[in-house]
Amino acid sequence: MKNTVYIYTRDLKRIFTNWAMIIIVLTLMILPSFYAWFNIKASWDPYGRTEGIAIAVTSEDEGSTIRGQHVNVGKDIIATLTKNKTLGWTFVSKEKADHGVKHGDYYASIVIPKDFSQKLGTVLQDRLEKPVIIYKVNEKINAVAPKITSKGASSLTQQISEKFVKTANGAIFSVFNELGITLQRDLPTIQQVEQRIFELENRLPEIKKVINEANDTTQKAGAIVSKAQAALPEVERLTADGAQMTQQLNTFLTKSDQVLKTAEPTINETLHRVQQRALRVQELKNQLMEKDIAPAEARAAAEQLKVQLTKQIADTGEIVTLLTDLNVLSQQKVLSPVINQIKSVNTLLQQQLSDVNSLQQQAGGVPNQSVLDRFSSRTDQAVSRLNALTNSYSSTIVPAVEQAIKEAKDKTASANSLLDEANKSIPDVSNVLSKTASGIVLGQQELAKMARDFPRIEQNVHNIADKIREFQQKENIEDIINLLKNDVQKESDFFAKPVLLKEERLYPIPNYGSAMSPFYTTLCLWVGALLLVSILSVEVADEERFKSYEVYLGRLLTFLSIALVQAFIVTIGDLFLIKTYVVDKVPFIFLGLLCSFVFMTIVYTLVAIFGNAGKAMAIVLLVLQLSAAGGTFPIQVVPAFFQAINPFLPFTYAISMMREVVGGMLADIVRKDVTVLLCIWLGVLLVGIFLHKPLSKTSAKLTKKARESKLIH
Repeated sequence: MKNTVYIYTRDLKRIFTNWAMIIIVLTLMILPSFYAWFNIKASWDPYGRTEGIAIAVTSEDEGSTIRGQHVNVGKDIIATLTKNKTLGWTFVSKEKADHGVKHGDYYASIVIPKDFSQKLGTVLQDRLEKPVIIYKVNEKINAVAPKITSKGASSLTQQISEKFVKTANGAIFSVFNELGITLQRDLPTIQQVEQRIFELENRLPEIKKVINEANDTTQKAGAIVSKAQAALPEVERLTADGAQMTQQLNTFLTKSDQVLKTAEPTINETLHRVQQRALRVQELKNQLMEKDIAPAEARAAAEQLKVQLTKQIADTGEIVTLLTDLNVLSQQKVLSPVINQIKSVNTLLQQQLSDVNSLQQQAGGVPNQSVLDRFSSRTDQAVSRLNALTNSYSSTIVPAVEQAIKEAKDKTASANSLLDEANKSIPDVSNVLSKTASGIVLGQQELAKMARDFPRIEQNVHNIADKIREFQQKENIEDIINLLKNDVQKESDFFAKPVLLKEERLYPIPNYGSAMSPFYTTLCLWVGALLLVSILSVEVADEERFKSYEVYLGRLLTFLSIALVQAFIVTIGDLFLIKTYVVDKVPFIFLGLLCSFVFMTIVYTLVAIFGNAGKAMAIVLLVLQLSAAGGTFPIQVVPAFFQAINPFLPFTYAISMMREVVGGMLADIVRKDVTVLLCIWLGVLLVGIFLHKPLSKTSAKLTKKARESKLIH
């Protein structure tokens, strides 16, 4: 160990006592730093100064007329690029652009063809054609420039697409907005039409029955008219006996007073029965309104409602029929208001029955709230009107019936004069009957046509009603209206860019140069070690005086001392001279010293053992590490061979730990990298100590033989 220290101190003395050697050593200490600093500064922000990369732009777009408006997208693109300073956009003719790209005046060219606007407008036509932008690039000028220009061209097409989508969406959503406003304005009418369709669907059986009855009635009417024509002479005879008939009618009306006294309790009892059933309907309605009602309970309640409502409709119908017959006897139709009131109740009951049918037709058995609300309102109205009728029976209905009978009696007084006039009008009646017979024939023809067309009409009504019900179950028209009325600009922006990228940067590094400083700093330390072994000798002049390992260790200390100064200069210069961004500055310096310590040991050992061949090995190792250490490109994108040797290279761990202190240190990663580097250093050191003598003798013979060629020193 004493001799090792002796060799080291003697080397230091010889350096400091020789001014020429001082200059050489100082140069060797500083020179590698320039390699790192120049490369880091050159790559500081390469993508932030792309305005000098010339790209020729040519627009031959002739424009197009879209919906009566002339547009020229190429012209708009030129106007946009004129304000864009990210690249060196140069606006020239197509011929000059082609010539300039071939001869290197422009890195690339972009040509907008004549039919660009025309093809872009085909989106409004049946036949779509995508517009094309012609992009030419000269890739032999520079390796990186084509990537930058391609990015600019891609960005341009993306901007055009986004603007086009935004404009098209704006037009579409403007139409939707107008449609939403129109639907909202017409919503009451739409809802009323829906209700009328449902009512029509419910009354289709009744309409069919009426058509059939009308058909039968016209046939009967024809027969009646024929009989009337045949019986007209008999009518003439009967009118002569009119006085007797009038007397009989008066007798009948007198007897009707007694009939009325018997009918009064019956009508009153029927009204009360209808009223009680209405109250029962109201109870069932309240049961259906319960939120937690089970589907089975809802179906049972609906069946009971149908029974009650059907009976109410029948009872009120009987009352209407009776009062209508009595009203015929009244000239002033005094019973008409009462009849209309009961008819309105009957109509409400039929509408309630229609609502119950709608509830039963719904899927799942759970009542639809809108139909249920409508049914509830009609139930309450029916109860209210029945209460009013019951309360006013004695004061309104009975007096009206009595007045009808009285008016009928008064009419009999003038019956005789009317019969005389009728007798005189018999010839006219004969003429009317003849015309009526012709009209009945025509009516029969039209009714037959209606009967033939009715099945088709009935099916269409059912289909429309089913579609409305299906729409109501799946969609809410008010929600659709609200969607269509949304902000046109916001919806257009959303569909132009439906997804936004939110970037969260971990361990952000502000510039590319700082991000590359771990690689270039590590690389310059290896280059510095190569410079030292190229200029300084690893051999000791009086080597025979010392043991092999003493020579190895003594001269290693000299090289390590210079290498550590190299590392200190380059790391300090990174931090304070070129202002490299480093989060953990002190660890950056110490880890730089560690890298230099390990690298110098490796390179020195190779040269100390193998001589000039060792220098070649160090250079080969450098070349391999440039490709396989992941310093520039991710290791995953390099060929499989380089991925395989990556875990065994010092650069892999040196660059990794230097990146940690630059971006923000994770202690476990740094510990692992430092441990691996120290293990590599220890292995190389042991090889140098124990194999220096035997291997150096073998390499010395090789070197001696090579020197005989007079081509190497």
